Amino acid sequence: MFKKILIANRGEIAVRIARACAEMGVKSVAVYAEADRYGLHVKKADEAYSLGPDTVAGYLNAHRLVNLAIATGCDALHPGYGFLSENPILAELCSQKGLQFIGPNATVIRRMGDKTQARDSMRSAGIPVTPGSDGNVRDLEDAITIADQIGYPIMLKATSGGGGRGIRRCNSAAELRQQYQRVISEAEKAFGSADVFVEKYIANPRHIEVQILADRHGNAIHLFERDCSIQRRHQKLIEIAPSPQISEAQRQSLGQLAVRAAQAVEYTNAGTVEFLMDMEENFYFMEMNTRLQVEHPITEEITGIDIVQEQIRIAAGMPLRYSQAQVQRRGYAMEFRINAEDPRNDFLPSFGKISRYFATGGPGVRTDGAIYTGYEIPPYYDSMCAKLIVWALDWDSLINRSIRALRDIGVYGVKTTIPYHLEILHHPDFQNGRFDTSFVEANPQLSHYSVRRSNRDVAAAIGAAIVASMGL
Repeated sequence: MFKKILIANRGEIAVRIARACAEMGVKSVAVYAEADRYGLHVKKADEAYSLGPDTVAGYLNAHRLVNLAIATGCDALHPGYGFLSENPILAELCSQKGLQFIGPNATVIRRMGDKTQARDSMRSAGIPVTPGSDGNVRDLEDAITIADQIGYPIMLKATSGGGGRGIRRCNSAAELRQQYQRVISEAEKAFGSADVFVEKYIANPRHIEVQILADRHGNAIHLFERDCSIQRRHQKLIEIAPSPQISEAQRQSLGQLAVRAAQAVEYTNAGTVEFLMDMEENFYFMEMNTRLQVEHPITEEITGIDIVQEQIRIAAGMPLRYSQAQVQRRGYAMEFRINAEDPRNDFLPSFGKISRYFATGGPGVRTDGAIYTGYEIPPYYDSMCAKLIVWALDWDSLINRSIRALRDIGVYGVKTTIPYHLEILHHPDFQNGRFDTSFVEANPQLSHYSVRRSNRDVAAAIGAAIVASMGL
């Protein structure tokens, strides 16, 4: 087992990894930009080192991170998610310097990060992919020719894209001509590559992903699926495990497809295979994420398996502790991304100082976050400041417990998505497990949420206002 791990990230995921290290008896090293000097991950790690005044560049400097890991006596590096987590250069540098990268090797990261290579690999493995270009399109006219063949609407996607960026829906050749250069420009700025491909647009799909684990000894398993259909502008808001929208037969089939996908590219460590399910309940491979997912806690809640600890064990060369038959699921879990955004103002970021914060609790409730009373959310990073994870034995109980937990949580000083999540939970279609990726756009009234508060909630709000006015 490793003795010391450098966490090449920030925020709640850095806190999550530090906690896993502590439970395994492994020392953790945090890094921070000056804007994160008072970040919770800095306080939770055993050691912490500054990356300088630049807000982002330090987290994206692979050479500096690797050199710092070596200088501080680390024998492994965990990239978390975002930043350099799917950057093959970081994995290569770790390998060259004798540092263990906690994730798959650079070859796999590069292959799966290139959407056209990933699609080709899945086709070869017999996994269904959405109709589209065989590779990157040569130019605009090539894109139009392919779109005419498969039929509109189509999706124009950046080959190296992710996180909902570098993607546009085009309903006609005229729209494709209009959007083509925009996607190229966004791809170059965000991912350093101008390559794009064309894919058939699947109307109102459900977004289903499967968590996999694979070790260096040839063992690969799945930990069931997550439903990530509730999203805004291709950004996930709420995730559910397992999906309330698929049958047991579909669940088993998807799990087997995901394991086959991992084996086809000789994958190791934790990863996620993402699928779209169309209205005829056909599944299509979308992409493979070669890192830890933001929503991994809900899989942990239904299986009892600590995915971060398994990542560390696999990277240390240990075999999986579980066979597929030993992986059992129990109940349902849901994750709510608590973003510092104003739902009533087109989700405008709401950065600033948290004047008061208290986490919710009780049975089946977990909060993964990096905020505290007095913490100032910096404006330079993603707006997610905490994740609320709720578990219950059945779907109806999960809905009720989630409403209670969201009402219990308190974040003051900034706007958050908490009231928006409550509106979604009250929606009858959501309660009945009928939703797809168009849910948010199809219900614009949710961003102008009506007030559903008990007398206790109103009294608490009045009391908080009085306390604030007294400067306490």
